[in-house]
Amino acid sequence: MRGIDTQVRITRRRIFKEVALLAYHSQSLKDDVEALPYKIVDYDETDFRENIYRERAIVRERIRLAMGLSLRPENVPVHVTQGLEESNISEKYYEPPLMQVIPSACNGCPENIYMITNMCMGCVAHPCNDICPKDAISMVSGKSVIDQSKCIKCGKCKAICPYDAISHQVRPCVSVCGVNAIKSDAKKRAVIDEELCVSCGQCMVSCPFGAIADKSQIFQLIRAMQSGKEVIAQVAPAFVGQFGPNVSPEQIKSALKLLGFSEVYETAIGADMGAMAEAEHYVHAVAGGELPFLLTSCCPSWSVLAKKYFPETIDNISNALTPMVATARKIKEEHPQALVVFIGPCASKKLEASRRTVRSDVDFVITFEELAGMFEAKEINLQEIDTAEEIKDATAAGRGYGVAGGVANAIEQCIREYYPDVEVNIEHAESLAECKKMLLLAKAGKKNGCLIEGMACPGGCIAGAGTNIAIPQAVKAVNEFKKAARKEIPELTV
Repeated sequence: MRGIDTQVRITRRRIFKEVALLAYHSQSLKDDVEALPYKIVDYDETDFRENIYRERAIVRERIRLAMGLSLRPENVPVHVTQGLEESNISEKYYEPPLMQVIPSACNGCPENIYMITNMCMGCVAHPCNDICPKDAISMVSGKSVIDQSKCIKCGKCKAICPYDAISHQVRPCVSVCGVNAIKSDAKKRAVIDEELCVSCGQCMVSCPFGAIADKSQIFQLIRAMQSGKEVIAQVAPAFVGQFGPNVSPEQIKSALKLLGFSEVYETAIGADMGAMAEAEHYVHAVAGGELPFLLTSCCPSWSVLAKKYFPETIDNISNALTPMVATARKIKEEHPQALVVFIGPCASKKLEASRRTVRSDVDFVITFEELAGMFEAKEINLQEIDTAEEIKDATAAGRGYGVAGGVANAIEQCIREYYPDVEVNIEHAESLAECKKMLLLAKAGKKNGCLIEGMACPGGCIAGAGTNIAIPQAVKAVNEFKKAARKEIPELTV
């Protein structure tokens, strides 16, 4: 569904736009928040679930999350605007949990079930019956039927059916969660186990009911801009192409200035710094024999995964600053009084910025999806911008961080250029499931001598939960932007 304007995406975008409009124009915030669900869910429209009342209930919770508030409890009377004043400020950190399931929106999808569909031909051989180890399949009225009380979910029946008439139904959110953080409540609705979750946001992307959402800071960001403070944006390498195939990086930079940002930096500057630092770390620690392998530090969910599930690998995680933090520190060196906003594809960056060690560097994190809502609220049409400012900050290596394999490739290039006598072995994994496998192999000593890149999202940052376009389009856009860079790799600084 990524890159398709489904009703879920349209609703999300509409809410970001409306919350931005509240920040820009509302004179009576509480009243306007109360009225907003009725504005978004029009009575005369019919594209709702069972009824408009449920849809409005869901929209109310989405509005709260978009304003940085938590969901309301189901069993306690809490007003929709409760806590609003605490969010009507110019500075607010994300409060966990970041990723939340809206109970009223969850469809309670089957967790793990094999079902016979109407494609069953009632064949004479009925191999599904014969192969079942628990005799859970029988023939009823000439068709196969599965007794769910006996079924052990082995999948042998599905594998052998000549007509592909057996369906394996798994919750979409569960199927993409590589850390098994999606559980069920007493009513069979999805819930997220915060102890297991690494905040990658892939469950949010995959839910076809839009039942999972994350918190936003767009309201507080606009308040900060209205306060007159200097606010500077840094855009992640995956930003190219995210606002339309005919919108150039230069037009995006100009649009951000129209929105109120005083300056725009490439986060790829910090990626260049990180590539140099991790190249040096690998040469001294791994090639020098101090560590068996080195894990890159770019993806927050990958780092959290390693720390939570493989604590023995903590010392193997590179100590280099992430590109977001490195760029933010550079910005604050040049603009000490400025507020820094990271604009990117990633949900987990929101929690990275909330860490006490990072709070003084990164003041806000918003996604491309949220930024699109802000552009719409200000009626900024990026394709019509003709005063485009050049972007020439980073190298091709740093810009390549947005695509899976790009981090390791950049570090490898730096090692081969700066330390030509050092042999480097590169590995990379994408998706949490593959990252776990990679860490298991590393733990078992199977990846000694390797520099290992991990990306929680399959495809890399371009597949993050806050992106706007399909992955193949994003890959093409990032590669073209890399080619436009004036340098291949950063110059080594002594």
